[in-house]
Amino acid sequence: MVDSLPRPSADTPLLAELQLDARRRIELRGRKFPRPPRTRVITVANQKGGVGKTTTTVNLAAALAQAGLQVLVLDNDPQGNASTALGIEHRAGTPSIYEVLVDGAPMHEAVQESPDVPGLWCLPATIDLSGAEIELVSMVARETRLRTALDTYLTWRTANGHEPIDYVFVDCPPSLGLLTVNAFVVAREVLIPIQCEYYALEGLSQLLKTIDLIQAHLNPRLAVSTILLTMYDARTNLAQQVAQEVRTHFPDQTLRTTVPRSVRISEAPSYGQTVMTYDGSSSGALAYLEAARELAERAAQATARSDGEAVAAAPVQEDQ
Repeated sequence: MVDSLPRPSADTPLLAELQLDARRRIELRGRKFPRPPRTRVITVANQKGGVGKTTTTVNLAAALAQAGLQVLVLDNDPQGNASTALGIEHRAGTPSIYEVLVDGAPMHEAVQESPDVPGLWCLPATIDLSGAEIELVSMVARETRLRTALDTYLTWRTANGHEPIDYVFVDCPPSLGLLTVNAFVVAREVLIPIQCEYYALEGLSQLLKTIDLIQAHLNPRLAVSTILLTMYDARTNLAQQVAQEVRTHFPDQTLRTTVPRSVRISEAPSYGQTVMTYDGSSSGALAYLEAARELAERAAQATARSDGEAVAAAPVQEDQ
């Protein structure tokens, strides 16, 4: 008698996930995302390691590029994992972010286009970057060198007839040294990936304090605009509790989309790819594609609201 009863909810999350993936495939296939009015520079940061910073950086970048936008990734992590995932050459001796930061080399001489995704560009990191923290200490304007280089590069693209960059993503090391400070100074927005596990919020308060210091002394425009929940497993109460806690504390910044645990996401970098090109129909790829859409549409909605407020606030011209 017991065996004839319907089995409880063990399969329910899987069924819900399959239904969600099917809906996403229909909604997102071939869709173009809105272009921002100006280049959005977003630093992806979390001083806790293993939360999906690089994975989030490269997959959001690839998703936006596949949706018709021009995207640049600045690999500011000496490990160079973002460069690997994008299929970008970054062996020792390759022109890289090290030469840009330390030697003042023009960024356009080091930027490469991803071989897998048209419109996706990367400034690679080589092993040389591991020594940059020490070399930057004694340099003039050490905190603003990346911002100066990026501003010059964006101007160079326009002057040379290239399409303007819509999104710049900066991948950071899991530390708060000068490389990360440069990443915060170059950006207007911070995107924080948060792992849906027990220590998810550990270190987040320190990261927010660091961002406050950057705002006060180096970059008053900087703000935490986006939080993305990663490694989400709907079958566990813990993941749901972490998600609820994050949404309670950061209701406006947290994306509705969550990124599930996915073997495909983990496998993709070993093939020198993002999950968007490795298996674009997988749950992980569809989640990142929807997160990218949400990121793009939020900006479009904010622009529309600000334009509407500006029109409403404009003085009425009386007929003469």
